[in-house]
Order: sequence, then structure tokens, then C-alpha cells
Amino acid sequence: MKKGDELELEITAYAFEGKGISKIIKDAPLNSEVEKKFVVFVDKTYPGDIVIAKINKVRKSYAEAFPKLFIKYSDKRTEAKCKHFGVCGGCKSQDMIYEQQAKYKEEQVKDIFERIGGFKDFEFLPIVKSEKIFFYRNKLEYSFAEKRWLTENEINSMQEITDRNFALGFHIPGQYDKVLNINECLLQSEISNSILNFTRNYFKEKNTTIYSTKTHEGFLRNLIIKQSHHTNDLMVNLVISEENETIFKDYTEKLIQKIPSITTVVFNVNKKKSSVATGDYEIVFYGNGFIIDKIGKSKFRISSNSFFQTNTLQAEKLYNVAVDFAQLDGNEIVYDLYSGAGTIPIYISEKVNQIFGFESVNSAIEDAKINCELNSVINFKPLLTDLNKSFLPVIKENILPKPDLIIADPPRSGMNPKTINDILTIAPQKIVYISCNPTTQARDIKLLIDGGYKLIKVQPVDMFPHTYHIENVALLKK
Repeated sequence: MKKGDELELEITAYAFEGKGISKIIKDAPLNSEVEKKFVVFVDKTYPGDIVIAKINKVRKSYAEAFPKLFIKYSDKRTEAKCKHFGVCGGCKSQDMIYEQQAKYKEEQVKDIFERIGGFKDFEFLPIVKSEKIFFYRNKLEYSFAEKRWLTENEINSMQEITDRNFALGFHIPGQYDKVLNINECLLQSEISNSILNFTRNYFKEKNTTIYSTKTHEGFLRNLIIKQSHHTNDLMVNLVISEENETIFKDYTEKLIQKIPSITTVVFNVNKKKSSVATGDYEIVFYGNGFIIDKIGKSKFRISSNSFFQTNTLQAEKLYNVAVDFAQLDGNEIVYDLYSGAGTIPIYISEKVNQIFGFESVNSAIEDAKINCELNSVINFKPLLTDLNKSFLPVIKENILPKPDLIIADPPRSGMNPKTINDILTIAPQKIVYISCNPTTQARDIKLLIDGGYKLIKVQPVDMFPHTYHIENVALLKK
């Protein structure tokens, strides 16, 4: 087998990052090592598909391919609703029946823990599915670009394209400098799409410059829309490279005139050369500069740069799984690692004695303090802590009591080994580990088990329908 070969393949399984799997058995002796080990990962395919696939990468034990022709379509397919599907890299499995999406996510987490992780004798609970599979996000982030991604129809039309130098939408996967113009995204709301299209048309008509990561010149960088699910709050956050009072004023006035339900407009001035969607400082030009949303009965203030669970409705289910796993009796001392704006500590504050949150982002600490005031929470103390270093000095400096429970919700990369060593030193009776990456979660849990813990149970929660992303909650006991 070599790059460029075309094979007829039947897709029989599904891989973690949304690729179909076909086992190569042709010309291989029955039960041979080739049959057992060699697989082809075929992009944009599902179990039950039969395709002519073209190989684009060959390695010792696997190959990667893409479908050139579908001979038979899987019965697990459905028609994708979004007109950008297949080009935009966001909802890669929107053309799979949602029940099947959830089933495969559940199987993938199980496979990571049992086959790859080698864990045994633990309870695996069924996935918590999402009630809403469209319009579930409270935040969407768009990018401006000087190079617009041309669709296949545009390229084949052989006509001159005059508007190829202005785009506002999502980056094409693998193309850092090209953006697909998005006219509608089915993940946030119709009003969000109105803001997106107004913003594109407004700046395009004015020939406003777009920031280039090559020349480091240009004005427009990102558009971020935040929308509350439980209140009417709606934020427009424009990330730009410099202050411009005239543009700020005119854009805000015309935007509010067009969409009066917007409650706040913020301009984030980002002078960094890297393409990050946060500013060095912000200017609140309209409204109060934040939105309020709820998880359960707890209220949270969300500023332009603060982290908040992207799926508000499903976040409550996620936290309820964590609470159920923790089996709280009201007397616990809890450490919450990577505590952010204090969402988990505040959500569980009535169920425990005292909570200490460890967080490395200063603005998140300030948000957590405000959220405590909003909810009249007095038993939660957020502490600025670098969790890439040992956090034992913070415990010692603040004379904190030993925890009964540690809750950890780290980024996709998982926990730093120093953090894991500190947990083993503190030795709480229980650990509830929430993760958006089951692979790094399983890696960290192995280290905790080596340190004297036992994995009790695991439950995945689907926060992001139509994507391969999955949250997972695990309980460990000393």
C-alpha cells in the first residue's frame, strides 16, 4: 500500500476524533497479524459506509484516507441541516443521527478507559445526552481574514470573484490564514447570526482593514458573541488592534439600531502579534460590559474574557453528575482545582462546609469574588495559584485545612505532574476528576492509582453535539 492508492473499503468501526475505521484483510492470511493490526482511518465516514477511498498517508500499522466515492451509505446517516457543513470544520458529525453520535462517544470513552487505559473493576455509567442538539452554545468566536476560503462552486464557476479579500467566519481546518464566510451557524441563535452578518457587511462596506499576522498591520481581529440562556443578556465583543473612537461610536450606534436586544458592546484592544481573541485591555462602550447567566439557581457574571461552560443547559447536568459522585454530607472541606470563575464551588456551596478554589488567571479570580457576592456565598475562597507549579506553598501560606474532597477540571492537556504529586501528598479521601479530554484524564488517573487510589466509576456527558468532543466525570477513592 502506498500514498495515492484507491481501495474499496467497508467501514466497520468509529475512531475517537470522528473518522471511520476499516480493517485491511485483502491478500492477508486468515488470522494473520496484518488482519489484526492494520487499519485504515477514513475521514468523513461512518460504520456501514462502503467507499472507494484514496490513501493519503501510510504508516507501519495504519493508513489514512478520504472517500472519493460512496458505494453504499450507512443507515446511521441523516441529512445535515447547516449549509456550511462539510467545509466548516465545526460540526463534523452533523450528518450522523444524534442517538448514534452519543452511542459512539460513550463507546469511545469506555474504550479509552478499558482497552487503552487498562482499568478494570469500575462502574461505567451511560452517557448523559444533550436535550438540545442545535442552538446550545452561549458563546461563538469568529475570525476576520484577508483571504476568504472559496467554495467548490465558486472555483468551478470560472467567473471573476471580487470579494475574496474580506471574510468573517471560521478558520478552515489546517489553514491558519483562510477563513470561510459564515452566514449562519446553527449552534448559537438566529439573533447571533444577525449580529454576525451585520458586522461583516458594516466593515466590508467601509473597507476597514483586517489584521495580518504576517505584516502585523490592520484593524479587525475577532468577533465574539456571548448570549445568556436564562436571562435576556447579549454581548457583542469586537477584538481590534487599536483604539478608534469614531469607529467604536458609529458601529455601536448602527448595531444597536439594527439589533436593539443587545445589552452590552465591548471592544477588546489586542496589541499582541499572536492570533489570540483576548485583548490587552477592554473598553466597555455600551451597557455594563458583562452578561448574567445561571446554572441551577446560582447566578454568574460573565465578562468578555472570562471562561464559562459553553453549553449552559448541559453544564448543570455535568455538575449534577459531579455532585452525585461526591456523595456530599455537608461537612466536607473541598479543594477545587482550576476553579475559573467559581462556577463549581458556588454551585455546590450549600452542600459543603468550606471550599477553596485554586486558579491561575487573575481575572477569573476577580470574577469568582463577584460571583460569590451575587450568590451570597461566604464559604468559598478563590486563591491565585500557578497549577504548573506545586500548590502546596499556597496551602501552607493560607493555613488551609486538609480537604476531604478534591474536584479537578483541568484544560485539555490534563494535570501537571506536580499537581498530581501534590494531590497524592495531600491525600484526600475522594477525588472527582472532570475532563474534556478522556485520553489525558486516563493518563492522570493511572498516576493517581499508582499513588494509592481506586477508580470507582466513570460517566461521560455530551456537552457538544455534532462534534467529537466529550466531557467525562470520574470518581476515585483512597
